Amino acid sequence: MSSPEGTRAEPSVPGAQVPPQETAGTPARRLLGVPRQRRRAPSNGRARAAAAETGSTLAFVESPVQLLNVLEWAHTAQAEALTVVVLSPHDPMTRGQLRRMAELARDEGHTVRWEEARGGPSAPVRTIGGLTPLLRRARRVVIGDPFSRYVQLLLTLTRARDLVVVDDGTATMEFIGQLARGERLVRWHRHGSGRGARDVIFAPFSATARRRLTPEPEGGRRTVGLFSSMPVDPPPGVRVTTNEFAWTRSRFGPPRLTRGTDLVGTSLVETGVVDADRYLEAVRALARTHGATRYFAHRRESADKLHRLATETGLEVVRPDLPLELIARRGPIGKLILSFPSTVVHTLPLALLGTGVKVAVCDVDPAWLTSKASPRAQGFLDGVTGTARDVQRLPFTQHVTAG
Repeated sequence: MSSPEGTRAEPSVPGAQVPPQETAGTPARRLLGVPRQRRRAPSNGRARAAAAETGSTLAFVESPVQLLNVLEWAHTAQAEALTVVVLSPHDPMTRGQLRRMAELARDEGHTVRWEEARGGPSAPVRTIGGLTPLLRRARRVVIGDPFSRYVQLLLTLTRARDLVVVDDGTATMEFIGQLARGERLVRWHRHGSGRGARDVIFAPFSATARRRLTPEPEGGRRTVGLFSSMPVDPPPGVRVTTNEFAWTRSRFGPPRLTRGTDLVGTSLVETGVVDADRYLEAVRALARTHGATRYFAHRRESADKLHRLATETGLEVVRPDLPLELIARRGPIGKLILSFPSTVVHTLPLALLGTGVKVAVCDVDPAWLTSKASPRAQGFLDGVTGTARDVQRLPFTQHVTAG
């Protein structure tokens, strides 16, 4: 179900690489009848690309959603001279979506630098060494994942006085909460203290990054901003700009609506939070009750789980080649979209504003959680659901009725 990863990479400018292109094999599945976005050539693209080489604004992304939100931020802030650095992961589906998002970023006139940041034991040293000059010149740094060790290490090398954090999904809510409480930055789904050998070794870099992301007192030289569609209560000094998905709505759609219902998958099983059998039972119940016919897989869902899901539920499993916000906006998409607690219950209502599509979220029953789930898991998931705006909330029992 996943697309094989290409290996060819040709330099577009000195010191930069373009993402690997598709090679032989089955590409990530796209909805039939949906054309690629037509390539646009901004009139000032050449000037913007040249200016980007001076390092005015440097953005670091590791996932398609982060890159989407960098594009949304650049659109809202009217930011030019933007260089996007893709710290490429191993996962083929994530790499495939990042390739497509990189195409869209170039269409907007931005410079994209593709780094094989995890391509072997020497990759981190090579990547950091190559990025250090850009980090030293950058006046503003935009990041998508403040929990990333890679990003935390890079933050210790920059002299930028303007730091901006864009959404990395619902993890943004946990980041802001930990920042406000002065806590160590730890992903919400991690179990236990998380103080293994690697954590101890990396602790000084993580602490420095947290200090960089903490705003200085009023009048200080360093500023910290947050660009988010999530409901957050930032600490004093963090300036917040709302992500309304204006770029997505201006570039795509409105979508053609189908008469069916679509279901959105999550990686809660893969992260060890939810039991696989319970998850499949819940998907089967939702599909039967609401007449769902398609299941949009999360990029991190395993092929084995998706095969079992398709076999046992009869749902058509779709593995998108772009973030769901763009897929839904381009269409075709169902009039009702069902999801478990995840980022999309906050973002899809914004991306699909004015289209007539309804979004519903199904609570996670505490009985579904595994023994490995973090003690914070249930509270965090309840918070994701409870703070979602403009969505219908469904109970977690199998006696759910169509709304």
